[in-house]
Amino acid sequence: MRTHYCGQVNGRLIGQQITLCGWAHRRRDHGGVIFIDLRDREGLAQIVCDPDRPQMFRTAEVVRSEFCLKVVGQVRARPDGTVNRNIASGEVEILCHEIEVLNPSLTPPFQLDEDNLAENTRLLHRVLDLRRLQMQRNLQLRYRTARAFRRFLDEAGFIDIETPMLTKSTPEGARDYLVPSRVHPGYFFALPQSPQLFKQLLMIAGFDRYYQITKCFRDEDLRADRQPEFTQVDIETSFMHESEIIGLMEELIRSVFAEVIDVQLPNPFPRLSYDEAMARYGSDKPDLRVTLELVEVTDVLRDVAFKVFANVANSAGGRVAALRVPGGASLTRSEIDAYTQFVGIYGARGLAYIKVNDVGQVNEQSLQSPIVKNLHAAALQAILERTGAQSGDLIFFGADKRKVVNDALGALRVKIGHEKAFLNGQAWEPVWIVDFPMFEYDEDEKRWNACHHPFTSPKDEHLELLDSDPGKCLAKAYDLALNGSELGGGSVRIHRSSVQESVFKALGIGDEEARSKFGFLLDALKYGAPPHGGLAFGLDRIVTMMAGAESIRDVIAFPKTQRAQCLLTDAPSAVDEKQLRELHIRLRQKIETQVDVGRS
Repeated sequence: MRTHYCGQVNGRLIGQQITLCGWAHRRRDHGGVIFIDLRDREGLAQIVCDPDRPQMFRTAEVVRSEFCLKVVGQVRARPDGTVNRNIASGEVEILCHEIEVLNPSLTPPFQLDEDNLAENTRLLHRVLDLRRLQMQRNLQLRYRTARAFRRFLDEAGFIDIETPMLTKSTPEGARDYLVPSRVHPGYFFALPQSPQLFKQLLMIAGFDRYYQITKCFRDEDLRADRQPEFTQVDIETSFMHESEIIGLMEELIRSVFAEVIDVQLPNPFPRLSYDEAMARYGSDKPDLRVTLELVEVTDVLRDVAFKVFANVANSAGGRVAALRVPGGASLTRSEIDAYTQFVGIYGARGLAYIKVNDVGQVNEQSLQSPIVKNLHAAALQAILERTGAQSGDLIFFGADKRKVVNDALGALRVKIGHEKAFLNGQAWEPVWIVDFPMFEYDEDEKRWNACHHPFTSPKDEHLELLDSDPGKCLAKAYDLALNGSELGGGSVRIHRSSVQESVFKALGIGDEEARSKFGFLLDALKYGAPPHGGLAFGLDRIVTMMAGAESIRDVIAFPKTQRAQCLLTDAPSAVDEKQLRELHIRLRQKIETQVDVGRS
C-alpha cells in the first residue's frame, strides 16, 4: 500500500511519485490550500492538497486529526528554499494527487502533542498515547537496545534459551504471583521472579553460555518506579572466574551504549568494595557524578557530652557520619529545615549541623551550631580535619543505626549534589560494587538472610566462616551501578552440593525444607556441575536512562500503575463462578464492587 515511511522522505526523492500511509497529525486550511501533516512511526511529512484536483480536495476537506490515510503524490522541494529543521522530511513536501481515508477517527481525548498530560489519562488511553512522537521514539530505542544486547551476546557465543513461565513457588524474596492448577486441585504454579534456578540447570546441562531477554514477575509492595512484571537480560556462563565475568559484562554494556546512543563509557569501569561504597557514599549504587562524600567520625565522638552522638558512637551497629557542603554556610534556615524533613523519610530522627564561619578557630563563634558547646575541642578539630572543611562550609551529621545513617545521608548527598551543582561534569558514571557481604542479620526474625540469594558462592577463603562466623563471610557477588541506579547484579554461583547445603544451614533452612524447595537443584549439583556465574540487567531501567525518561512506564508499551493495575484493560478484574469452580477456588468474601482503578 505504501512505498516509503513519512519520516524517510527527503531531497533524494524530489520528482518521484510516492505512496504514504499514516495518521493525520494536523490539518490546516490556508485560503484554499489544505496542508496535512501525515505521521507514521518514522516521523512527519507535509502533504499539500491543491483545489485543482476537485475529488481529492473534497476528501481532504473532511480529514480531521487521527484519520488513517493513504496519500499518493509527488515529492517537491519546499517553496522559496524554506526548510523545517524540526522534522527529517523538512526540506520537501508532497503534492497530493490522490488521498484515501482508510478509516476515520473520533475526536481524540487529548492532542498528541499536548504537554503535561496526567499519567492516568495517558494509561487509560494508552493506544493513543503510544502514537505520540516521544513514545514512538522510546519504544524504538527499547527495540534497538534489546537488539544490541542480542548482537553482542550472539557474537560472544551465548545461546538464547527460553525457560518456563509456569514454575515452582520458592518464595525467598518478593511474593510470588501464583497460578492455580485446574488439573491438580489445590496446587499452584508460580510466575518466575527470575530464571535463576533454570539457568543454573542449563549450565549443569552443558550449554556453557546462555542468555534470555525475559519477563519476570514480583508481587511487591507499592513503589514509585517498580512494575509487577519487568524485563531483564538474563545471562549465565560456565568456566569463568568472577573477574572474567565482570570484564565481559562491562564490555557488553560499553558496546550497547556505543551502538544505541553513541555514548563512550569509560574503560575500565571503576570498582568499589561494598564497604567502601557504603562508607563514602551511603549507598551500594552510588551516583559518582556527585562530588560530595560521607566522612566517618564515629570514633572521635565516643566521649563527647552530646549524648545523641556519644550514645550512638558507643553502641553496636551505630554510626556517626559527616557530610561537608562547600559554601553551605549560606544555606537558609528554611533550606536546612527542608533537608531535615527530607532525611526523615529514611528514618532519621534529625539532622545536626555546624556552620563553619572561621576554620582557623575552634569555638562557638567560629563554629555556629547548638551542638558545638557539647563537643570538646579535640572532637571538633578532628571533624574539621577529616571533612576538609573551609570557612563558609556547612557540615551535616547523621547519628543512628548504620543503615539509617547510610540511607539518610546517602540520599541527602545526592539531593544536595544535584540541587546545588556539586557535580563532576560527567554525563555517565558507571561503577562496579564488589565484595558484598554474604549474609545480613534480621533482628526481628533472629536469623541470617542472603544479601543476594542463597545460591551465591562465598569467597573461597571464607568457606570456613559459613559455620563459625557468617557475618564476616563475603560473597562472589557484583552489581553494576550507573548514575545512582542499579543496572544489573549477579554472582558466581555455588556449584558444589556440600557448599550449597552449608549455606542453607547458615540461613536456617533445614534439610527437609531444602529438599522440598530445591531438591532438583541439589540433585543436579551432584552430577559434575561446572563452576558458573552470571548476571541480569534490567532492560526497562537501562532504556529509561538512555531515553532520559522520568519513569520506566515511559519505555514499556503497556505498563501497570503504581497500584499494579492496567487502566487500559481494567485488570485485575473479577472472574465468573464457573472459572473459579474449574480451578477449585472459592472466594471467602464475594467482591461486590469492581476494583478501583483510580479513574476518578
